[in-house]
Amino acid sequence: MTTWKTFLSALVEPVPNNRPPLAGAQRAWVRALPFVVVLAMMGALLPTGIVALTRFYGVNGGLAAALATVQAGALALALIRPLTAWQLVAPSVLVGAIVTHGEAATQAWPWPVTTLLSYLFLMVFLAIRERGRTLLAVWAVTFVGNSLSWSVFADYFDGTSVVVTALSGVILLLGWSLRGRGEARRLLAAQEQISETERARRTLLEERARIARELHDVVAHHMSVIAVQADSAPYRIEGLPEPAVDEFGQIATAARGSLTEMRRLLGVLRAAETEADKAPQPGLADLPGLLATVAQAGVRAELDLADDVRKLDPVPQAVGLSAYRIVQEALANVVRHAPGATARVRVAAADGALTVDVENDPAPGRAPAVETSASTGHGLTGMRERVRLLAGTLDTGPTADGGYRVAAVLPIDRPATAVDAAPGENTA
Repeated sequence: MTTWKTFLSALVEPVPNNRPPLAGAQRAWVRALPFVVVLAMMGALLPTGIVALTRFYGVNGGLAAALATVQAGALALALIRPLTAWQLVAPSVLVGAIVTHGEAATQAWPWPVTTLLSYLFLMVFLAIRERGRTLLAVWAVTFVGNSLSWSVFADYFDGTSVVVTALSGVILLLGWSLRGRGEARRLLAAQEQISETERARRTLLEERARIARELHDVVAHHMSVIAVQADSAPYRIEGLPEPAVDEFGQIATAARGSLTEMRRLLGVLRAAETEADKAPQPGLADLPGLLATVAQAGVRAELDLADDVRKLDPVPQAVGLSAYRIVQEALANVVRHAPGATARVRVAAADGALTVDVENDPAPGRAPAVETSASTGHGLTGMRERVRLLAGTLDTGPTADGGYRVAAVLPIDRPATAVDAAPGENTA
């Protein structure tokens, strides 16, 4: 019983999609092509069907016109509802077979040529739109109908039924296979897009976690200093009143509590880290060593540390760390994408901000790019996150001579917030 319900539902429940074939094409003439083909088929089959049924099969003119109109006109409906069109054509084929039976023994029966062409053309629309079980049910009805006509009217039966059965099966199977392949490719493309989005999101979260770890080291240092100074204040400063001593004690207690919470957070962030990740965080003073490391990879880098930067005493640790990481990522990109090129790193200070500029020449000759396992393909994401955190600006892009430039401005004097960073950030 369940099998019959499934079979019948396949014949009466079309796919809920009313878009015509090629509706998603970009070119207008491609979208119009199915309508032009259907119009041409209708213009050819409608008058031809009427003439064939009346002249060669002796069918009444009104009935012949009705049958030809249903069979040819159903092709227009097939553009958006092919199963509904088949539901109209199938009874018309049966009626046509009944009224033409015995009228012309020398003509094709039960499939006049016009009916055969309309039916096979309708199979094309079914194959590219309906589900596999619907296609199987349609072919089964076609096969059973042709088999019954052969069994009951063997004297009038000819090879057209075999042709229709075979060709309809081939068309439905081929269309179903091609459509399945197309759907698989679309699903694969969609999955790749989702995977790329997830990779970008994961990279962003990893970079944010890395920045949080590094900021912990910066903030924890200052909180430790606050705690020590608050604890030692009563011993270093003579004559402090009792309320001041209590106030210093409360400050020390709050600082130690904050350090405890930060250590808990750090334990979560560094759960999977190696010991190397827990080393002291670098700053501007470590740039010469960074450039020496890059030189070993074949990229000659020149450092220009302006005098006004040397006079800063000291550069805020968060700013120095971010400047170091930006230079590190920019030079890593040079190693990967422009091996053998010369890079220039300039760090300057002006108007209360630290400017970091990394520019490289194009790779000489046809040197192949260096692939590194540590590359995530989202290095600029980390740069933008650091700059955003400090309420600075970032400008990246190719230069006129084919090289690449990364320029960042990191404020020194004013506090950074993510809200302030959003409108000022330039991610070009």
